[in-house]
Amino acid sequence: MTDTQPILIVGGGGKTGARVNTLLRKRAIDTRPVSRSSDIPFDWAKRETWPSALNGVSKAYVTYQPDLAVDGAEDDIAEFSRIAREEGLEHAVLLSGRGEPGAQRAEAALQESGVSWTNVRASWFNQNFSEGPFRDGVLAGELALPADPIPEPFIDADDIADVVVAALTRDGHTNRLYEVTGPRALTFAEAVDEIANAAGRPVRYRQISAEEFVEQTRPYVPEDILNLLIELFTVVLDGRNVEVMHGVEAALGRKPADFTDYARRAAESGAWSIAG
Repeated sequence: MTDTQPILIVGGGGKTGARVNTLLRKRAIDTRPVSRSSDIPFDWAKRETWPSALNGVSKAYVTYQPDLAVDGAEDDIAEFSRIAREEGLEHAVLLSGRGEPGAQRAEAALQESGVSWTNVRASWFNQNFSEGPFRDGVLAGELALPADPIPEPFIDADDIADVVVAALTRDGHTNRLYEVTGPRALTFAEAVDEIANAAGRPVRYRQISAEEFVEQTRPYVPEDILNLLIELFTVVLDGRNVEVMHGVEAALGRKPADFTDYARRAAESGAWSIAG
């Protein structure tokens, strides 16, 4: 392997994948962002697409769809890692989730593969409110979710990308686990209050039952994704992830972005502006 070989980015159009791709290219590092629609296609549901994506790359950033918590993820990561080793991959950075037993089994599958690894275990993304599934609720003035008033130390996707790039380009990150969170934990209601302050208009959080959430959401999302969301809200968001962790500091030597700063930047970018 040489430094002229590209870095593979599985999920190159995702929240963190796109950021990692941009940061690497700014450093004049060649990348290969892949997805189901890329020139070299990659589909987690079609293992026959994996060898071509891995051929001729030096390192990889791996995000799994829909989530490492789902059934089958562990087997997919084990097989992906086996192929990666056969293709001569030097190092893989895996995005994982906090408090998810399935995700931790997938992490172990990579660790046991013989491929050099870094696992980045992240809390819920700030950007879910501005680039993801919660944005429509914010724009409507009410975010209704089946989340109890349990704090979550939301992490900024920009911080995740910086940790990933460090793990891909600098020494000292081999075979390390970084559990990354923001600097403080907030409930969903507190996060929405911060967003309302930054956006300069009323936005409220309303807690609803899992049944009501399913009824409202089922017409718009596949059943497997709906089941995943219910598990994340009602099982994983049970207090197990309240503790603030220091993976960003350990990897980068600086503190992670605060949610208030994220909300201000998102508002300034027009993320919650209402057209017309």
